[in-house]
Amino acid sequence: MLAILHPDTPLDSDAYRQTMHFLENLPGVSVRVHEVQGASQRLTEIYLLGDTKSLDKEEIEALPAVERAIRISDDYRILGRHRDDKRQSGFNYNGVEFSQSNLNIFAGLCAVDVPEHVEMMMQALEEHGEVCTRMGAYKPRTNPYSFQGHGKGCLPWVFEKAGKHGIKVIAMEITHESHIEEIDTCLEKLGRPTGVMLQVGTRNTQNFELLKAIGRQSTYPVLLKRGFGITLNESLNAAEYLASEGNANVIFCLRGMKTEAGQPHRNMVDFAHVPAVKRLTRMPVCVDPSHSVGSREKSPDGILDVMHATAQGVIAGANMVLVDFHPKPEKALVDGPQALLMNELPAYLEDIRLCHDTWKKRQAIYQRLKESATE
Repeated sequence: MLAILHPDTPLDSDAYRQTMHFLENLPGVSVRVHEVQGASQRLTEIYLLGDTKSLDKEEIEALPAVERAIRISDDYRILGRHRDDKRQSGFNYNGVEFSQSNLNIFAGLCAVDVPEHVEMMMQALEEHGEVCTRMGAYKPRTNPYSFQGHGKGCLPWVFEKAGKHGIKVIAMEITHESHIEEIDTCLEKLGRPTGVMLQVGTRNTQNFELLKAIGRQSTYPVLLKRGFGITLNESLNAAEYLASEGNANVIFCLRGMKTEAGQPHRNMVDFAHVPAVKRLTRMPVCVDPSHSVGSREKSPDGILDVMHATAQGVIAGANMVLVDFHPKPEKALVDGPQALLMNELPAYLEDIRLCHDTWKKRQAIYQRLKESATE
């Protein structure tokens, strides 16, 4: 069972103390408290774990600090929606909102290479009013002899350039818990000119010790990619690992399924799962068309496959797009053949906004249908 307290309930108030005293003394029940900081208010959610079937929901709701109580299922206890549309979905980080109703675009370099290319990418984003990007410093590779990323050596100049160009959030994959400290130390030393979203790559979706380490910190939100060879349920439970350790600021990323059935694309595009993830959980949902499609092939209509895939995800309600661009793809150290070109950025952004507007219009159609059915 989940007890949701009244917004902004002071933790030193009599109402909070009385409520916690009652809940902590329930037989066979353990209590776990989660704080959820929204844009305008702080919410406290108290999870009651154990033998909760016999608990009286109305009795819990009668406690002085409790706004309402919800019976929750076993799956996705913290991140799950549990058929309650009133629970907050998403979060704010470094001045950027991430929710199930808006859209953020993270266009950038799959792997950081040279300062010149980072500068060109961030300047282009600034010129188009974008405040988010992707920059890979740590790169897990299938081949041990392939470029593994510049690591902490590139962090200072990447973060400084981000601050210079007004970039507020950088999605950056990490592969070891030590990378969290490297990123944090560098940002602190520079005066935190930008923010970082820790990215868990598809190879580490079931690296449970890494997930626990990331979940134990609450400074940085997390972008978790779906595991390429596991079920959706298994990937969503990986996200729950993060939340169960204390960090519920998680975005779930669909990046295609590894299967020969996806050919000629690099992976089987799985963006039809966007609404499914939003129905099952409160997480904002990201799509990664670059790693799903894996090429710059173009259909007869003149539109790149990666752009068509992006449109499918955004029209289905995606809240974030993670996409590869590069000023000089032929010189890229990772995934150059799939990177979009800088002169394609304006059209790509326009296309995405068109698709997002279409999703809003689709929503309105079915909202009218719902309202007419209740009249």
